[in-house]
Amino acid sequence: MLKEFREQRIKEINQLRTEGVNPYPNKFDKTHTSEMIKKEFGDLKPGEVKENAFVSTAGRIMSLRKHGKSAFFHIKDFYGRIQAYIRKDIVGDKLYNFFTEYISIGDIVGVKGSVFKSKTGEITILVKEIELLNKPLRPMPEKWHGIKDKELLYRQRYVDMIANDETLNRFRIRFEVIKLIREFLNSKGFIEVETPILEYVTGGASARPFVTHLNVFDIDMYMRIATELYLKRFIVGGFERIYEIGKNFRNEGLSYKHHPEFTSIEVYQAYADYEDMMNLTEELFVFIVERIFGTTKIRYQDIELDFSRPWRRVKMRDFIREHLNVDILEDSTDKMIEVLKAREVEVEIKDRGHIIEKLWDLVEDKVVQPTFLLEHPVEISPLAKKHREDPRVTERFELIIFGREMANAFSELNDPVDQYERFLKQVELREAGDEEAQMMDKDFVRALEYGMPPTGGLGIGIDRLVMLLTNSPTIRDVIAFPLVRPKSFEEEELDIEGGSQE
Repeated sequence: MLKEFREQRIKEINQLRTEGVNPYPNKFDKTHTSEMIKKEFGDLKPGEVKENAFVSTAGRIMSLRKHGKSAFFHIKDFYGRIQAYIRKDIVGDKLYNFFTEYISIGDIVGVKGSVFKSKTGEITILVKEIELLNKPLRPMPEKWHGIKDKELLYRQRYVDMIANDETLNRFRIRFEVIKLIREFLNSKGFIEVETPILEYVTGGASARPFVTHLNVFDIDMYMRIATELYLKRFIVGGFERIYEIGKNFRNEGLSYKHHPEFTSIEVYQAYADYEDMMNLTEELFVFIVERIFGTTKIRYQDIELDFSRPWRRVKMRDFIREHLNVDILEDSTDKMIEVLKAREVEVEIKDRGHIIEKLWDLVEDKVVQPTFLLEHPVEISPLAKKHREDPRVTERFELIIFGREMANAFSELNDPVDQYERFLKQVELREAGDEEAQMMDKDFVRALEYGMPPTGGLGIGIDRLVMLLTNSPTIRDVIAFPLVRPKSFEEEELDIEGGSQE
């Protein structure tokens, strides 16, 4: 089917060229988007024509209804869809015959004309001129709408965007969120900086890194798992308010909330602590939600989430004790293992930090509304400053929403001796087989020895935030081109044939 379609299209294209029509012109002067036209002419009355107004727009034809000497069609651009109406007695025989013979669903066209509101109340372009801008070699994926094979959509996201307006809008929101984050932080005096993606020693998180090879030095290097340690070097060097939005890479599995390549933002503020970061986090999230939705309440998976300030604050120790009846600070490691085994949780590495994290995993989904989880034990916070009132825990918080970690923040550890000792404990874990334990970064310790001021740090997962704001159940829905299991091109073509006929 696809082969025959392409062959027929190529014949059409060759015919167009023999008639002096370029099916792939270089440019079109688009003066109005679909959104601009709807706003500018929204006040027209049904049947009213704005003859003296002239618009020029372009997009892909998504529907086409021919009625002898006239036709209605919808074109889709980045901002939405708009109806156009072409009549033979207005454009003339030659152009109308060209339209009926060569223009079809899926083509990208440019149209120029005046604007009217149809009797049904739809803003419509009254076409005076039309130009073919691209004649596709593949059929429109109209049957992709509502397709249940998500792998097919992930593999060819460009087709998903063509067929499903909600997909295109989801990514519009994603990049609007990133724009709003920059706007918010820039307004508070933060400076956007950049750090390396290729690193000799990687750190800043507990994760297994990707390894690559640098030919010029003939050494293995790591793709960064977090931006943290280099951003703190900026603070040592004299920057006071900084952030970086960028990709991180962790060689881990795929799940509804994990993806090996993901986007995060990290923010650092000198002379601040984790309380300041909590306030900043609340402000930032409320700013984004209100700008996008005009309210602090949104729905996610049929649950109303309320971002009104202040947010709930709970201590990790208290929350786990309340739900599992075990004290992560006072009880023995053996007792905590018993609690895990009673719930059929396997404990491979019997380090106290790993056990505490597994206990938290059992209760995390009980947190639904925006909540700050506070005072993580030192064992699971190798980069956070010890709490000023209880050295067993750290000045750290995680923002939990709908049972998911959305942000992580500390009063940053700036004692080089303490940091070195905590790195040593992480090295012991690595040597015991924990591939996610952090590496010893002696250069980072050296940087701290030159002096880093008191600093608050914050990291936010952009992908998970966008999941919330677009009501997306899985992280791959908000990553434009997510990882998929490799398939040959020929296998994918068979999938397309099947998918387009669902």
